[in-house]
Amino acid sequence: MKSTMKAVHVPAHGDSSVLRIVELPIPEPGEGEVLVKMIAVSLNHLDLWVRRGMLGMKLPLPMIPGCDGIGEIVKLGAGVTHLKPGTRVLVEPGYSSGASAHDLAGNDHLSDDYKIRGEHSDGLDCEYVAVAARFALPIPKNLDPIRAAAVPLVFLTAWGLVVTRAEVQAGETVLVIAGTSGVGSAAIQIARDRGARVFATAGSPSKMNLARNLGAIDVVDHTQPDWPSQVRKLTAGRGVDVVVEHVGPATWDGSMRVLARNGRLVTCGGTTGPTVQLALPHIFIKNQTIMGSTMGPRSALPTILDHVARGVYTPVVDRVMPLSEVARAHDLLESRQVLGKIVLTP
Repeated sequence: MKSTMKAVHVPAHGDSSVLRIVELPIPEPGEGEVLVKMIAVSLNHLDLWVRRGMLGMKLPLPMIPGCDGIGEIVKLGAGVTHLKPGTRVLVEPGYSSGASAHDLAGNDHLSDDYKIRGEHSDGLDCEYVAVAARFALPIPKNLDPIRAAAVPLVFLTAWGLVVTRAEVQAGETVLVIAGTSGVGSAAIQIARDRGARVFATAGSPSKMNLARNLGAIDVVDHTQPDWPSQVRKLTAGRGVDVVVEHVGPATWDGSMRVLARNGRLVTCGGTTGPTVQLALPHIFIKNQTIMGSTMGPRSALPTILDHVARGVYTPVVDRVMPLSEVARAHDLLESRQVLGKIVLTP
């Protein structure tokens, strides 16, 4: 094995021109760790935020970005006996000590010491990574690593939104905002699989078609001002039981307008900004609930991977690019020129 590897570095915050391909030593797996040769990593909006800089959060630069990846174990650290070289694994995007009350209750993503690769520490946009063996999850043998690389962050986040927080039930109506984004496309499929009647919004005819193909009964164009009225018509004026929100200010008012009496709106962030307005009478008169959601429990990953392997869930991959073209990949995602995920191959 060679002694150095190629890796993406964010040396300073800025546009995609700050990204660098650097040579770094290949890490050695410590006790309880495995060395993984990365096969495929996928791009998320998180990578854009890390590169641009996040208000009020100081990141440890220079940093290797990337939190989604599939690789093959090439070396075991001391004490690792349940894995073997040659095994293809998903490197879990989040990690924690495993010792907190939330960890022990199965809610590792809520632990105070929970961190995400490529945000709180070096990530996966490189040729080799050394990780704790308990965060290297073997993938089904029939699962294509390119498709699998598009799964972890968005499906885990969508699981947290739909299953853990909103507790969507069969027969309920669910509206997924921006249904062809990474999180949106996963949320449509998870809600559909739970027996919900799923609607979605999208911003172009091709995206609307994709949302339908993923399982949405009908799709409205959220670039049109009357899209909330269209949703209400689709639900015979009732509105929806659950709104899955992750866009923020650009769609928030409409999302609240289509929420039914006793409805739940669940959000995991805001790609269009951090601040929204709430009309309190609208919430308490209709007995509505607004809840936040961050990531999802790692215990959901085996189920998610099984569903992908069996074709129940389909990760949407727009294109595959070499890791050396990471700057162009950032530009494509940032300018919304992709329909699904970009997967990078080291």
